[in-house]
Amino acid sequence: MRSRLATRSARLVLAAAAAAVALTGAATTAAVAGTGASAAPRVCTTSDLTFKVTAETQAGGYDLVTAKAKRGVTCTLEGLYPSASYGSSASTAVSPAEQSVGEDIVLSGSKAAYAGISPKTTNTDGGIEFDQIHLSLLGDESNAVTLALPHTVTVDQPIATNWHAAKADAVPFAG
Repeated sequence: MRSRLATRSARLVLAAAAAAVALTGAATTAAVAGTGASAAPRVCTTSDLTFKVTAETQAGGYDLVTAKAKRGVTCTLEGLYPSASYGSSASTAVSPAEQSVGEDIVLSGSKAAYAGISPKTTNTDGGIEFDQIHLSLLGDESNAVTLALPHTVTVDQPIATNWHAAKADAVPFAG
């Protein structure tokens, strides 16, 4: 008796899930067809974007990375931190400065996203000097770009913020 009930319950759950998927798909199709709205933009890749690095003085100094979609591209930049390193050593790779994922940002036209990278989070004199950074979107490391820095930096336990829609939210505070 118990197995019959479990089987019947399992079938009901599967039927309900299938119905929900069918209704969601139909509702999405109807909404898109009825309003002329389009589906959400695809996720950005490193090659969809252009990057610019500027030096900032807040929080002891950091580099602000600005990302914009290339002409004709509309994509969603996930609210993760950028994958970046100053050299090939694991010690020069950035770690996240934030503990949670930020909001996704749709990039198109002049809309920009910002991430702050602090090359040094220690209070020691040590570190390695670099004048460029290797950067990509997290998960798209095989398409990294190399960017010249506006100045030479000393790197020791670097951190990066998530991508943000506002510059003020991209200040990396170590702590």
